[in-house]
Amino acid sequence: MQLDRPTPPSPHDFLPPVPSFTVTSTDVREGVRMGNAFLFGGWGMTGGNISPQLAWSGAPAGTKSFAVTLLDLDAPTGSGFWHWILIDVPATTTNLAQGAGARGGAGAGAIHLRNDFGEHAYGGPAPPKGDRPHRYMSAVHALNVEKLGIDASASAAVAGFSMMFHTLARRAGPGLRRS
Repeated sequence: MQLDRPTPPSPHDFLPPVPSFTVTSTDVREGVRMGNAFLFGGWGMTGGNISPQLAWSGAPAGTKSFAVTLLDLDAPTGSGFWHWILIDVPATTTNLAQGAGARGGAGAGAIHLRNDFGEHAYGGPAPPKGDRPHRYMSAVHALNVEKLGIDASASAAVAGFSMMFHTLARRAGPGLRRS
């Protein structure tokens, strides 16, 4: 069933503007359908549930940590669907290997917050059958604190609120798509 609804904007459109930096991936490309390895494994999906490789460069001076997020902008929820929220990534980290989104996989003190699947890990795309193609927005946030001061029980909204006050730069990564 194709739902007729407006296309939601990026939540970053409503945040204070900040500088950008470079984010790349060897696993996913802008506007290209994601491979099955990165899809959710459950809810009728048979994906590998593996997080894609991400790398970044050019973060501003004063960056003390990073956060990585992945949001389904088109989930029919009214608020999107959070697939990955990783905070407290050390400033010395500029690459997350494929699979770093596994529980405990990010290492170096980084914390996975609970995604909307209820897991403290990456959860791959799983759009409803017959829905329009979904846009999955990955983002890397350069922060001016080593730790956000929240723990793994915090919601994506709390993380976003905390990040807003500490973001030096933000770069939306490859705009991922899955139909």
